[in-house]
Amino acid sequence: MDAIEFTRNYSDLSTDRGFQFEFQCNRCGNGYKTAFQAWTMGTVSGALDAASSLFGGVLSQAANLGERARSATWQQARDQAMGEAIQEIKPNFVQCPKCSSWVCKKNCWNQARGLCKNCAPDLAVEISAQQSAKALDQIQTSIGIDAEDAKVIGSVGNTKVQASCPNCHAPLASNARFCPSCGYKLADAKFCTNCGAKLEAGAKFCAECGTKQE
Repeated sequence: MDAIEFTRNYSDLSTDRGFQFEFQCNRCGNGYKTAFQAWTMGTVSGALDAASSLFGGVLSQAANLGERARSATWQQARDQAMGEAIQEIKPNFVQCPKCSSWVCKKNCWNQARGLCKNCAPDLAVEISAQQSAKALDQIQTSIGIDAEDAKVIGSVGNTKVQASCPNCHAPLASNARFCPSCGYKLADAKFCTNCGAKLEAGAKFCAECGTKQE
């Protein structure tokens, strides 16, 4: 028999009663399962196992001999069954010449490019996906933020930094010349006409809100 292909992307579902295999696509994970193929020796060995459990002794020794013979015979039969399964399933798969993955022809093979769709994506599908994503973004933008988020954003946007007295740290009005709490003279200090933040000497714009100062 020729060398066996599909050495990794398959599941062996065989039992001592027969053989069955499932082959998976390396890209999408889907695949094909072969029909269960009964093994005639499985019935014979099953009868020996039953006789062994009932009578023991000589029949038990016969069952053990049958088990050893079966292991070699079963393996040979299994390899033959797998070779036949590969020939049955192989027309449904293609091995990509670039990445060597076995992929299903139905969903994961780019016939026009001669490569799997991981190596040569279907451009029509990719364009459609990008258009859908863009349309979804436009819908979300047009709907806008919900009410709860609007409240949070609004509260942050309306919060202003209030000037405080450099001596006692009491809140000050934007045009205060003296602190109303401790009487500290504020004539030399300047504050933003918009948000009340203290201005650096010679500042033309508020460092907090960016408002131009007169």
